[in-house]
Amino acid sequence: MHHRYAGKKVAFLTQHGKESLVAPLLGPTIGCEILRTEGYDTDSLGTFSGEIKRPDSQLKTAKLKARMGMRLSGLSIGLGSEGSFVPDPYGGLMPWNIEVLSWLDDVHGLEIVGMAQGPARSMQRCLQNDVELQAFAEAAGFPEHHLLLRPQSETDLRLHKGLAHWADLRQAFQQCLRASNNARVYAENDLRAFCNPTRQWMIRRAAEDLLKKIQSACPACDLPGFSKVSHTPGLPCRNCHCPTKLAKAFRWQCAACAYAQEIPASELHADPSRCDVCNP
Repeated sequence: MHHRYAGKKVAFLTQHGKESLVAPLLGPTIGCEILRTEGYDTDSLGTFSGEIKRPDSQLKTAKLKARMGMRLSGLSIGLGSEGSFVPDPYGGLMPWNIEVLSWLDDVHGLEIVGMAQGPARSMQRCLQNDVELQAFAEAAGFPEHHLLLRPQSETDLRLHKGLAHWADLRQAFQQCLRASNNARVYAENDLRAFCNPTRQWMIRRAAEDLLKKIQSACPACDLPGFSKVSHTPGLPCRNCHCPTKLAKAFRWQCAACAYAQEIPASELHADPSRCDVCNP
């Protein structure tokens, strides 16, 4: 089954270098060729820096990019990538990156989605002088992580993007100061893929998740994309045997024929530290 895509060409519409992150994972393993597709400005579907708001959900946007790449290239298989940055789901105190990859296969009527999420390198701060600029840049992972500067506030669209060298950063800072009405410069990490190594790592993780799903065959129809879609909580505590919030079973479903199967969790009991009774 995992040779189904051997020799197949896959359209990947991207203008921020994501093909170099995804192709080395997918190509050698399933034998496909990831082709960077051009001819459409993907920034028109939304930018992290705020010039253009994303009109659709993250998943819909990834799927739209895959579909557009297929139309431009004439290929029957397409790949689309979309990232988002939100507060973390636990305490809402740290930036959190979610990456989605949508694999469309028109020959078999498949959409397979790979996803990864975790802490992000996404800092923002208002700065007044070179000392503050130096401290912020070091905390933000500069120069490996590129920076973006703008005058005044986070809503100003006079942007200096992709700053990757100290001389350029300081020059852009002085330009923003001169253009600012409040003697402030708003600094942030540039979140485009080629500017942010932490995000690049997350995209690779999403590609790994996608690869696992492509390699997972449905027991009913043998097509790829058989994967976990939900879980049933209630794994019993090892100490008191009360149900916990951890999964006692997972629902697996085919991306093609909708065949589903309930598979018990590999663990028989939850650690007491995860139990609301033993560890309230």
